[in-house]
Order: sequence, then structure tokens, then C-alpha cells
Amino acid sequence: MTKDNELFGHPKGLFVLFFTEMWERFSYYGMRAILVLYIISETTGDNPGLGWTTGEALALYGWYTMMVYVMSIPGGIIADRFLGQKKTVFLGGILLCIGHGILAIEHMWAFYTGLTLIVLGVGGLKPNISTMVGGLYASNDVRRDKGFTIFYIGINLGAFLSSLIVGYVGETIGWHYGFGIAGIGMLLGQIVYILGQKHLIGVGDLIKSDSTTGNRDTPLTKIEKDRIVVMLLSFIVIVVFWGAFEQAGGLMNIYTMEKIDRSFLGMEIPASIFQSVNAFFIIVFGTTVAGFWASRQIKGKESSTLFKMALGTIIMGFGFLLMTFAAIEVESADSGKAAMYWLIGAYLLHTIGELFASPNALSFVTKLAPAKYASIMMGLYFAATGFGSKLAGTIGEMSQIEPVKVEYIAFEKEVSNYVTDTTFTNKLAFELHTTVKVTNSKIELQFINDDRDVSSLFNISDESVSKIKESMVSMEDVSDFHSTIKLSFDSESDKISGELIVDEVQNRREFMTFTGIFIFTLAFGLLLLVFLKKLKALTHGAEDIEADIV
Repeated sequence: MTKDNELFGHPKGLFVLFFTEMWERFSYYGMRAILVLYIISETTGDNPGLGWTTGEALALYGWYTMMVYVMSIPGGIIADRFLGQKKTVFLGGILLCIGHGILAIEHMWAFYTGLTLIVLGVGGLKPNISTMVGGLYASNDVRRDKGFTIFYIGINLGAFLSSLIVGYVGETIGWHYGFGIAGIGMLLGQIVYILGQKHLIGVGDLIKSDSTTGNRDTPLTKIEKDRIVVMLLSFIVIVVFWGAFEQAGGLMNIYTMEKIDRSFLGMEIPASIFQSVNAFFIIVFGTTVAGFWASRQIKGKESSTLFKMALGTIIMGFGFLLMTFAAIEVESADSGKAAMYWLIGAYLLHTIGELFASPNALSFVTKLAPAKYASIMMGLYFAATGFGSKLAGTIGEMSQIEPVKVEYIAFEKEVSNYVTDTTFTNKLAFELHTTVKVTNSKIELQFINDDRDVSSLFNISDESVSKIKESMVSMEDVSDFHSTIKLSFDSESDKISGELIVDEVQNRREFMTFTGIFIFTLAFGLLLLVFLKKLKALTHGAEDIEADIV
């Protein structure tokens, strides 16, 4: 490659793919930042959502994020067998533009249709654009890892901007306006990709059976088979890593909204804005981390991708230890909220772990995958990411206790007697905070502000009372239980009804979830280090043959 085809020491095509992926990630992460918040928002508020429970929202989030990446498998097959990577990326981009645009429409058919088209679009674009980055470099080009780090910074620049812009607009102005802005971002990405085709000549084209790169029917060699085996084993690491990391868009996103003190300089920061913290840290520390590993490699110290992935998993896991401390503070604080520095610290450790593991894993796949299976293997990599995301959704869902259904039977005019200015959001959507006690199969509720008994305001079934009592029995070390009761007006039944959650039980469940993730990721990362030498042997030196390209 001539110097005329380079920019800042890298192929110009890298920066075409950089900006294409930046805008694609702007659209995806912008939508991701507000998705679960939109789903759990009340249907009757000033910015109405779907009114689902947190458990239902996290379940959908898990399935959606899984399918987004699992569709990378057929996306890779289509590229390798029929269209080539370049055309499949273009097709995926078209589907994404349509899908994000449809999400801006306020109807349930548009919600499901938009998500489906985004799933299909990401499946076509995501694995193939990453493979095209690898195709810009020769197999022994030492710049490859650095190129993927630059590409990864582009991903997170888009994620950072989207969380600020889409998150703010969606949460404060209107959810569907946020979805619409995400669609505009995807359209810009598609325009960049089309205009940059002159810098991608010969990259991402369909490999035919008579190509000089080899016949598709040629059997794999022993070395190629071993490399595929170690790639598949590394995908297990990917599942574990993203199963923990993707709590960011689900459980931690909801936790931020409900249990983090977001007050700053007299203002309350929208919860979705915190989704930008991870991307911001990646932009700040991305080149530093890449330089650290390049320095180790030059000095001949251990710097294999598997080693980076093991350390990344461990460091990311320590971020959940900070969330454990946040859960402890929530349980003891009078406000029922934790300081935001626990959350920001957790995101910092998650980011360092991600920089150790993720961009290098992308490069690892392009180094080891046989050329004729390049997109399929990249598809499997993103499918592993998807399974990790589904695991994240399942873990988040399990951390939520099942809320108890309640009916508010007082007259609407009495609402103002029990709702303070800080909890009153709309005359038809509000919260009450009470102490809760169960005696003789009856429930006693007292308003926290002035100890007034408010039990008579609610109709709670005997079955629901039993569920509340059962959840409290498991926490013998707690003597004073509190509840959060979320209520809204149901226009169909003409009743005010909602859900009751025992705060201490929910807090304990989240504490156990954060602590469990920390312990498991620490143990898993250490186990990977134990078997590092044997796993590296299966690569047959694929990462040891790089040489400087002049």
C-alpha cells in the first residue's frame, strides 16, 4: 500500500469504516440508552412509556440484545457465500435506517417492527464491517491491533455522543424524538459509507471458489482447525465478559435512575446520560491502553490476546465490587440512594477491562480465522456477544423481585394529602413511600413522612399479602421494612392501581447480584490465566509472526 493511500500511518479506508461505524453505533447506543427507561416509564406521565415492570423490561432487553448479535451468524454467511462483506454492510445499513426511522412512530406495531429491522440490520453490518477493517492490513502487519483500537474509539465516540444527545432528548423531551435522532445518525453513517467506496476497492469483495486466496472446498489444515478451536474457546470468555458488562444498559441503567443520587450543582442529571461515561473513558484511555500493550510486546513481555482477555475480565469484575458498595450505601442511607462516584468508578473499571478484552478480541478473530470463513467466524464472535447480552438480561431479570399488585381505593381528591411535591409527577401517576408490616395475615402501611396509617387506602389480595410476608421472612436481620408503591390511573378500568415493592428485599437481591458477578468474573479470569499456556499453543504462533511494515 502506497503512502498516498494512507492517513496518519493507516489505510484511508480505516477512517471511512471508522465514521460509518461511529454513526451506526450512535444510532444503536442512543436507542439502547433509552430503551429500558422507555419501557418501564408510566403510560400516563408527561413523557409516556410502555408501563412494563422492570423484570419484563430486562427480559425484552436480554432477548433483543442477544438477537442483535446472533443475527451476525447469518449476516456472515450471506457475506461469505453470496454478497461479500461490502454489499452486506450496505444492505444492513439500509435496514437500520428504516428500523430506527420506524421506532420514531408512537405505535406498538412500530416498536416491534423497528426492533426487528434493527436486529436484521446489525446482523448484516456489524460482523462484516469489522472483518473489512482486518482486510485493510496484510496478515503480518503490526499496525492491525492499533487499527482496531482506532476503529474501536470510533465506535465509542458514537456511543458517547448518542448517550448525551439521544439520552437527553429522549428522557426530557420525548422518547420517540430520541429514537428519531438515532435514525438520523444511522442515515449519516450510510452516506459516509457510500461516499467512501473509492477507499475500499478490493476490500470486502466476495471470495469466489477460483480466487487466488484459495478454493472454498479445500479442507482445513491441522493448524487452521486448532486455531478455530481456540477461537471457539475464546468465545466462552466473550459470553462471560459481556454477560457481566451488558448490565450497563439494563440493570445498571435502571439502578441509576432509581437508586443513584444524580444531583449535581442543583440539577438532576438524566439517568441515560450516564451511558456516555463508558464511551468517554474509552476515548480518553483508548490510545493509552493500546500504547501500554504495544510497549509490552516490544519488550517481549506477555501480551497475547488471551492474556488481555483474562485480565480484562478480572478488572471489569472489580467494577461490580464497587456496585456492591453502592448497594450497601443504598440500604443504609436515609435517602435510599447511593453516591454517583460508585457508579462512575464501576464504569471506569468496566472500561479498562473492555479496552483490554474487546478490541483485541476483534483483531484476534481476523488473525486466526481462515479467509474463506472470515465473516462467519466474526459472526460467531458477535453471536457470543449476543449470548452474553442475553445472559446479562437474565441476570438482571433475576435480580428483580416480583412486584405485588395493589389497588388504590381512596378518592382521587385525597391523593394530595399523601403525595409530596417530590414524589408527585402527575395527578394520574405517582409514588407513595411507606413502612410495611404483616401481622395476622393483614398488612399495615404507615406513611413515612408523618407515620399516618394508610392501610385503608389500598386493596391488597390475601395472596399478595402472603407474598410480601414470605419475602420478608428471608430477611430476619431487618426489623424495619419500607415499601415503594408506584400507582397510575387505568383508563380502561377507571381505577388507580399499581405495584408494591419491599425496598429492603429488592436492595438485598441487587446486592447479591453485584457481589455474585464480581466473584464469578474474578474466578473465571484467574482460571483462564491458569490454562493460558495450553490455549496459546493452539494458535500456532499466529500472534508471533507480526513484523513492522515500512
